[in-house]
Amino acid sequence: TEELKQKLESLGESSLRAFSMDTPGATDSVYQFEGEDYREKQKIIPIGNWIEPPKRERKANYAVDAYFREALRVSEPKAPKVQAPRPPKQPIVQDFQFFPPRLFELLDQEIYHYRKTLGYKVPRNPELGPESAKIQREEQRKIDDAESLSEEEVQEKEQLLTQGFTNWTKRDFNQFIKANEKYGRDDIENIAKDVEGKTPEEVMEYSAVFWERCHELQDVDRIMGQIERGEAKIQRRASIKKALDAKMARYRAPFHQLRISYGTNKGKNYVEEEDRFLVCMLHKLGFDKENVYEELRAAVHAAPQFRFDWFLKSRTAVELQRRCNTLITLIERENQELEEKERAEKKKKSGNANQNTPGGNSTGKGANSGKRKADNTPDTAQKNKKKKK
Repeated sequence: TEELKQKLESLGESSLRAFSMDTPGATDSVYQFEGEDYREKQKIIPIGNWIEPPKRERKANYAVDAYFREALRVSEPKAPKVQAPRPPKQPIVQDFQFFPPRLFELLDQEIYHYRKTLGYKVPRNPELGPESAKIQREEQRKIDDAESLSEEEVQEKEQLLTQGFTNWTKRDFNQFIKANEKYGRDDIENIAKDVEGKTPEEVMEYSAVFWERCHELQDVDRIMGQIERGEAKIQRRASIKKALDAKMARYRAPFHQLRISYGTNKGKNYVEEEDRFLVCMLHKLGFDKENVYEELRAAVHAAPQFRFDWFLKSRTAVELQRRCNTLITLIERENQELEEKERAEKKKKSGNANQNTPGGNSTGKGANSGKRKADNTPDTAQKNKKKKK
């Protein structure tokens, strides 16, 4: 140990530069092992099975517009459609103002004559399909045969322009359609309240003409569908209100006595006490009332029996509406079953009443009299004599 200690003390930075291993031979190195020099051997042995990586392919210049068109899916702008010329001073006539049909004939004649003076040629519209050529010829023929309006026709046109609902704007028409959807076509009183700036008499007059000539509107299918969907909702609300009234009429104190026949649709979240309160309070507030489920949610928060019912108090108005719809479906099914039972009982009672009529009893008496006559046969008479003896 003393020798090693002295040796380590003698080592310095210079000895690190001339580092050597303590091997038995001075010429030995780490590449020599058991008499073989592996440094030369590594140079001789080639590396086998070398797989050269592929060269990187560089893209050539690309079109920036084409790249972003594909990336963003931006369609090329369509060429604007060339509209046919119209006379500069022609009155604006809307279809919902219900002018006389003769006015549109005069206006079309005026338009065709104006195009004839300009020498306008009707272009072919490929979107119309195989009939585009035929339609093109018909339109061009109308232009070629058009004549200017006479003085009498001009006066007639001015007179017809005063016969439509000129004071009805697009805004008034939209309010009228929405009111028909909300209240139904027969509730003119409420419809007149929703159309601003119009008296009930004006709305009544317009409604009569509207339902008589509604087929003349361009988008009549959409408008009629909108009104019919609203009327279907009104009928649905009326049927639900009727079902709730029938259910409540069966109980003297529905908040305590009401029972719901769940069947297999009870669910695991709501209990019967909660459902009873929801149904009774919905009937009390009014099912067809606007924002009724917000008021129902406020009533749940104010009810003392649910002050610790955190599940029910944490329900939103939409969730309460969904639960009430389920309960209404169960009530309607229950009412339908009761009505079917009542019909069956009425049929049964009417059948029993028919059997107890005088005609029905006469058949029974005839059968009994036949039996009594059979008892008076000779054999039975002899048996009776033997019994007497």
